[in-house]
Amino acid sequence: MNLLELFARTLDVTLPVFAMVFIGLCLKRLKWIDSAFVSTASALVFRATLPTLIFLSLVKADLSVALDVSLMVFFAVATLGQFLLSWVWAHYRVARENRGIYVQGAFRGNCGVVGLALAAGMYGNYGLSAGSLLLGVVIVLYNVLSVVVLATYQPGQSTDWRSLLKHVATNPLIISVFAALPFTAFSIPLPSWLITSGDYFASLTLPLALICIGATLSVSSIRDSRQVALGASLMKMVTLPIISTVAAWLMGFSGAQLGLLFLFFASPTAAASFVMVKAIGGNIALSANIIAITTLMASITVTLGVFALRLLGWI
Repeated sequence: MNLLELFARTLDVTLPVFAMVFIGLCLKRLKWIDSAFVSTASALVFRATLPTLIFLSLVKADLSVALDVSLMVFFAVATLGQFLLSWVWAHYRVARENRGIYVQGAFRGNCGVVGLALAAGMYGNYGLSAGSLLLGVVIVLYNVLSVVVLATYQPGQSTDWRSLLKHVATNPLIISVFAALPFTAFSIPLPSWLITSGDYFASLTLPLALICIGATLSVSSIRDSRQVALGASLMKMVTLPIISTVAAWLMGFSGAQLGLLFLFFASPTAAASFVMVKAIGGNIALSANIIAITTLMASITVTLGVFALRLLGWI
């Protein structure tokens, strides 16, 4: 296979995902969808369709293949490492009032939508099922670590562990992971009509979520971005994915395992980071800029990353 064919295969994986994001951007500019639609659709995805997708992908999964403890442990450790590295860098290079927002923007990826969509496109059912298990691990870490770093630098804020635990325990994505495990572990069958109906409902998730991401992008706000937003975006989309993926390869991961890790590491900043910054009264403009820049960068950095890994023969 020559370089052109290899690059074309890479685009087959990444372009469908990012095409939906840019379709959302176009639909918003054409005023075919509005902020009310985005708000309602995003809530539907988070509370219903995405949990259904995760539940069904795990129910159908072969745990002997999808349940990879070493992969889950490495991903958790790598996420913690990304968090600490971002914090150390921010301590020396970012103004105190923006450090918490910088750190969250640099390490918290949109694994639940973009990462899962890329994993499904690249690895099919394995990508969905193994990715859903990784998602269950990282959701807890993202919420705990984000609260810690934001509370550290936001005046008048403290880490409310009771509220945090309640937020994690009631997260629909985490609930869907734990709800599915007994069905998978004990091979409990579900009625075929329920599976079919669930598939119809779950199929709304990725296109709807990606369109909503595109509709929330603001090109004008990116033009006004400060150096902090650009720095956090480069850390999220270039520095940390390279370091983490090379570390995974050195630890012996390759093929689908390494590909899945890279896609999750290289996902743009999660939209949930904006919600948390807004809740504590932080710099929401900075948070929004980081999300917008990383989302636009992802179409290039993820494509080049997958191409490079395939060229090296690592995946």
